[in-house]
Amino acid sequence: MGGTMKRWQLERPGREHLKLADVAIPKPGPGEVLVRVSAVSLNYREKLFLDGPAYTGVSLPFTPASDMAGEVVATGAGVQRFREGARVIANFQTDWVDGPVPRANGGVRSLGGSAPGVLAEYVAMPEGWLVASPETLDDAQASTLPCAGLTAWTSLVELGALRPGQTVVTQGTGGVSLFGVQLASALGARVIVVSGDEAKLARAKTLGAAHGIHRRHTPDWEKTVLELTGGQGADHILELVGGDNLGRSAAALAPGGRISLIGVLEGFEGRFPVLPLFQTHGLIQGIFVGHRRGLERLVRAVDSLALKPVIDATYPLAELPAALEHLDRGAFGKLVIRVRS
Repeated sequence: MGGTMKRWQLERPGREHLKLADVAIPKPGPGEVLVRVSAVSLNYREKLFLDGPAYTGVSLPFTPASDMAGEVVATGAGVQRFREGARVIANFQTDWVDGPVPRANGGVRSLGGSAPGVLAEYVAMPEGWLVASPETLDDAQASTLPCAGLTAWTSLVELGALRPGQTVVTQGTGGVSLFGVQLASALGARVIVVSGDEAKLARAKTLGAAHGIHRRHTPDWEKTVLELTGGQGADHILELVGGDNLGRSAAALAPGGRISLIGVLEGFEGRFPVLPLFQTHGLIQGIFVGHRRGLERLVRAVDSLALKPVIDATYPLAELPAALEHLDRGAFGKLVIRVRS
């Protein structure tokens, strides 16, 4: 194709070293496709990586972010899965197609982490790293599925085998949590949202949540979950805070229930009383997004359930720093960078 494009890249670790550079448009090699990027959604992971030590081991300059939607505009030799004009989204964990998480060869790579990210006008990548976009979503909406959407889907459906009539607790009103509200309620479960913001709890109810618990007014929210469930507890808990909060989740769990361990807002360490887990035979399952087959099934579910992801705000490509500041403040749902209008 030739020509140049805009790409965000990190010249040195630390977000103050992000630069919007002019670089050559990449050419797709054998088995690769060139995607003209339409939208990139941001995750809390971007903040963790940019403000922490995660990018000290990668070769610089490095492009951040993982979640992209766009259109295939050129294909390399041997490409079979996509033709020019196909709408696609990126698979967060590049080479994980199905089955258990790969541990061999250094484990599974992820975009914007051990593999280069997608905050660019064009990206070239192996065709196996992409799936077809949902037909019912625009590119901004579709860009929210690869990490936040798939994390909720993996937790509740792929691993959780969610059934109608079960109770789901989710924490906060970020992207994963709101996907949990929408997916679980659409699949017939009752959802309880725990948040520190009354207005956000009210908005979560409009998305299908049955109950909201204000974390600041009710710090021992696990007791309220037990009350709301007649003493039974929750079948599924999306643990998005971590740290000491894990103990409250364990105490709120129904017999045979499952905690999906996702978030690390309070850090990567956790200590909690284990007796409630013994008493309920509860399960704590670590979640690291999910595989390509799961993302394909989520796309089909989104189309059939007519689910519309919640986007708090969109920013043009040049305004990434402002979007990251919004991420710092917290968002109701997702923040999306519109790479092309």
